[in-house]
Amino acid sequence: YKTIIRVMVVLLAACAFFIAGFLLRGNAALVDRLGMASADSQVLDTTGKDLDQTAVHLGEVFALISENSTFERKDTEQEDLINAFLETTGDPLARYFSPERYNSYIELSASTEYPGIGVLFAEYHGKAYAVDVFEDSAAAAAGVRSGDFVLAIDGDDAQDWSASEVVAAIGQKHDANITIRWRRADVLSAEGGKEFETVVQVKEYDEPNVAIQRIDEVGYISLSQFSMNSDELVRNAIEQLTKEGATSFVLDLRDNPGGYLSKAVDVESLFIKSGTIVQINSTNNKTTTKNATGNIATTAPLVVLINGNTAGSAEVVAAALRDTERARLVGTPTMGHAAVQMISPLSFGGAIRYSAATYASPNGTALNGVGVSADITVAMKKDILYDYQKEAAIEAALTSSRN
Repeated sequence: YKTIIRVMVVLLAACAFFIAGFLLRGNAALVDRLGMASADSQVLDTTGKDLDQTAVHLGEVFALISENSTFERKDTEQEDLINAFLETTGDPLARYFSPERYNSYIELSASTEYPGIGVLFAEYHGKAYAVDVFEDSAAAAAGVRSGDFVLAIDGDDAQDWSASEVVAAIGQKHDANITIRWRRADVLSAEGGKEFETVVQVKEYDEPNVAIQRIDEVGYISLSQFSMNSDELVRNAIEQLTKEGATSFVLDLRDNPGGYLSKAVDVESLFIKSGTIVQINSTNNKTTTKNATGNIATTAPLVVLINGNTAGSAEVVAAALRDTERARLVGTPTMGHAAVQMISPLSFGGAIRYSAATYASPNGTALNGVGVSADITVAMKKDILYDYQKEAAIEAALTSSRN
């Protein structure tokens, strides 16, 4: 009797998973910000032969293992099944959110406060890591460095942590301590590395998204991520630096993990007057484009700084500025994670995230899995006293403004 019940559960879970997995039933506002149309809410036909066979085959395997295997099954067989299926898609960013983690994500999305530990998180192949650690933060005091991966939060290491899950989990511990286990690798692609644990207090951090500096005739603007007010902050920076005498600019997108595509388009439009800024390639060979808004702020020469942590919509900006011959790029190739991530809730709890579209440059050059290369390659970012990439970008901007 128990075996029959288990088989039925798996069959129902498999069917529900297939139904939900191919519907864009995520946040409509987020879909719009990403430049995509919301999917219709119609229910897909699940009576087809392929789906029936898949469900039956899974049920047969499940029943045999449950009845005859000498190994005990885990209590998370449904979660394991979903994760195993997602792995077969070849999508490195596809993942399953448990009901608990998905609920935390929803609560964070609805909140106007974002307490943290002083870390800007990004992802590499679906795993959260610290792309930036703020000075004088709890994380910095605990020894966390840029590039450290999150392995567990408060002992939960049941599955890989995505950046959104990490932020949500930390946000729930406002004014309390949180325990995080980290892995420090030599490079992002390395699997091993030293593991260590920190216990830090979660609190509000007012870390500016934009930092500016005038160096001779060059206005330097560093943008940490594309948040909802990034375009306003960058416009204000351009105006202030221009008043101070800047005749060219450096836009620093190093370690920028991306963010809202709509805000990336708005920031690009500060430098590009008109034309296509990005191509969005979704399923069924459908391609849409986003164009400059016309709200240009400056026509002064521009240099853009990029590195291996420049990802998502930040790569879109870099590619568009080069395709339109508006800027030269200095640094090292970007990450190549230029895909639209959708989160769709599941009828039986939790949600899945998957890549629903990919970005291409205005000229149609694919960015996902490829990245954007630099026009002037400067491999070493900085040491304790000197930022080689920044100095190269400043020199290039000076040269452009004086020619």
